[in-house]
Amino acid sequence: MTGFIIALISGALMSIQGVLNTGVSKQTSMWVSTGWVQLTAFLTCLILWYFSGRDDISTLLSVHPKYMLIGGIIGAFITYTVVKSMGTLGPAKAALVIVVSQIVVAYAVEVFGLFGVEKVGFEWKKLIGAVVAIIGIIIFN
Repeated sequence: MTGFIIALISGALMSIQGVLNTGVSKQTSMWVSTGWVQLTAFLTCLILWYFSGRDDISTLLSVHPKYMLIGGIIGAFITYTVVKSMGTLGPAKAALVIVVSQIVVAYAVEVFGLFGVEKVGFEWKKLIGAVVAIIGIIIFN
């Protein structure tokens, strides 16, 4: 139940952040806005790290495989694509398409066991659920 509540909060925060970031990018520029988001996220992480036990940062050097360290780079592009999609589609439609995309890609990651995730068996009902979600986008559009 805790994971479900956290996921709900995450979705709500993503939607709110997307709207706020879009507003900032309209008044500045896309990369200034994206940079601001990443900088303030970094500062927030530093503050929380300082007050939550200060784990050893050098453990990053032992992360394997090394491609797992590109999450921050992907984060910059996530910010960019969320802002662009919300600016062109509006918050509700953009959020709907983003969430359905997350579902489809996450299921593919599980089915194919990508990025070190434990492989799961393919289930038709999950594929049908994704197709229903895509149909929902078409109806919402």
